[in-house]
Amino acid sequence: MELLDALRSTGAVREFTDEPVSDESLARILDAARFAPSGGNRQGWRVVVVRDPETRRAVRDLYLPGWYEYLAIASASAQLTPFAPVTDRDAETAALANASALAAAAADGPGGFAEHLDTVPVLLVLFADLRALAAMDRDSDRYQFTGGASVYPFAWSVLLAAREEGLGGVMTTMNIRRESEVKTLLHAGPELALAAVIALGHPVHAARRLRRARVDELVTIDRIDGPGFGAS
Repeated sequence: MELLDALRSTGAVREFTDEPVSDESLARILDAARFAPSGGNRQGWRVVVVRDPETRRAVRDLYLPGWYEYLAIASASAQLTPFAPVTDRDAETAALANASALAAAAADGPGGFAEHLDTVPVLLVLFADLRALAAMDRDSDRYQFTGGASVYPFAWSVLLAAREEGLGGVMTTMNIRRESEVKTLLHAGPELALAAVIALGHPVHAARRLRRARVDELVTIDRIDGPGFGAS
């Protein structure tokens, strides 16, 4: 697959066929993804391939509370971005009161990706080794995120490499809402932080060209309120 085609068509895939993914295919994906950039080339990621059915169900069960909280906030009349660092916390708290009702409604239905997370063909849990991250905002008084620059390129490389294997997938951070339980479940030490869960499989729907905002809507010249780069 051509690189630009992959970049323009690798979207989140949450619907998979029952076709299994071979160990050989997964090994090629991880072998390619390990070349992702990281600060100091420390490669501060650790991956658990979750196969045991009981462990998979436990990961799913720890995923669902955060998912219903996410839905409750997203569906609030205030139109909040779920768990945004800058947000209306009072409105968010009020919206979260509806999470249990959403969970009950989901229990009566067929369920979607979240409810069937344990059945996806490949389930990877990605950890960040906090000893290997040069987090330049470590002592900042604002929301901290720079350490992720040495971990999430690996996750994206997994998804890109999966495309070469004819697979699709999605990276989700929902399980971080229950990080301590996930770490206990997978025997992760205190030096590790839960970064994401990655699901992979053969997609039900064919990949298509994605739609995004134009460059000039996101990129400006000289200052944030400067003219859009590439604007006519």
